[in-house]
Amino acid sequence: MLSAVVFDADETLLDLRPAVTGGLVTVLDEMRRRTPAAAEVSLADLESDWGAVFGDLASAPVREIRRAALARSLARAGLDDHLDELAELFFARRFALTRPFPDVLPALATLRQRWMLGFATNGNSRAERCGLAGEFTFEVYAHENGLPKKPAPEFYARVCEAAGATPAQVVHVGDNLAFDVVAAQRAGLRAVWLNRRGESLPPDVLPDAAVCSLAELPAVLVGLSGEADFSFPSRHRSGETSCVDV
Repeated sequence: MLSAVVFDADETLLDLRPAVTGGLVTVLDEMRRRTPAAAEVSLADLESDWGAVFGDLASAPVREIRRAALARSLARAGLDDHLDELAELFFARRFALTRPFPDVLPALATLRQRWMLGFATNGNSRAERCGLAGEFTFEVYAHENGLPKKPAPEFYARVCEAAGATPAQVVHVGDNLAFDVVAAQRAGLRAVWLNRRGESLPPDVLPDAAVCSLAELPAVLVGLSGEADFSFPSRHRSGETSCVDV
């Protein structure tokens, strides 16, 4: 029997990309307001600075990685001394723009009828700042109280502890195959891949189920739990991956 459904945050529940882009646009506009040297800096430059620093800081808190990327961006225009101000400008705009995908709130309302819901993320998307306040029984954030990021097994152990459930009673839902599927399964959880972009499933990865929209998730969980008599639609049960090019 399943007792808890736990969701990744960014790109699973939250449409993060437009929010990050909006935050970077705001920073770039402020850079150009402050110095003519920023006229030569592009949005693509700011976007690439994340990738340039991420490799060395992958295990660090996301806020720290973003600050390192912004420091690199500001150095392009000689604005190194303004990191604190412009980082806060970025985060304010990023959170103001971060909202759930349209399928999220209806799906959570349906799932809540039967299962405990959790929110678990490597990032800094706090549920209450992103339009998801009060939606979850528990929330788990990497780096709180020394908790390492996914794919560390300690992360999934904390999720199960927060749910008050064994790993076999928890389903993890997310968009990232490595972190939300493979690592979750290794920790003993079941895993549903949310494949919003219709990507191909690699031959060496086998989610317990795959969906293209969270609207499909209630019926999938009925299949995984074996509760065929529960009153959700019967489409897209476990094993059906019509949205995935396998």
